[in-house]
Amino acid sequence: HVQLVESGGGSVQAGGSLRLSCAASGYSYSTYCMAWIRQAPGRGLECVSGISWSGDSTNYANSVKGRFTVSRDNAKKTVNLQMNSLKPEDTAVYYCVSGTNDWGQGTQVTVS
Repeated sequence: HVQLVESGGGSVQAGGSLRLSCAASGYSYSTYCMAWIRQAPGRGLECVSGISWSGDSTNYANSVKGRFTVSRDNAKKTVNLQMNSLKPEDTAVYYCVSGTNDWGQGTQVTVS
């Protein structure tokens, strides 16, 4: 299994930026795709972004396309989500998820 710890969440005004990071431990991290999934209050899970094991392929939900950028550094075992032009509807708990279906504890993002 892969252990995942997110950081970088917080409160920001609309139009601002945040950078989420996910630190992984455990073997075979670099062989798996990774994803960021969020859950807004009272709503279901939404897959925000995914990235292939090599980092060459990425995808985004339509709601964040053009504003969010996902990246990974396999040497450092980290996955990052740069979030720009944040909107109140981006308010949610953001989870880092591995291709092994391991989840981090989540980090809160609040946009006012």
